[in-house]
Amino acid sequence: MPKGPKGQKRPADVIGNAITVAKIATGEIEEDGARGGKEYTRKAGKKGGPARAKALTPRKRSEIARAAAEARWKKD
Repeated sequence: MPKGPKGQKRPADVIGNAITVAKIATGEIEEDGARGGKEYTRKAGKKGGPARAKALTPRKRSEIARAAAEARWKKD
């Protein structure tokens, strides 16, 4: 079965997909993942950044920062 951009299941045939889109547009059904998806990714990002920083050595953090600075200031 085909999946939408956020991984939700969609009907494989054109008519079935058109009916599903119409039902979402009229409010008969609510699209899965349409609301609340960003909350989870935001929470995970807030946890992951400090955890990664804690796990890295100061030398490795410096190397990553240096590479990022070079990429930002690189001339095209």
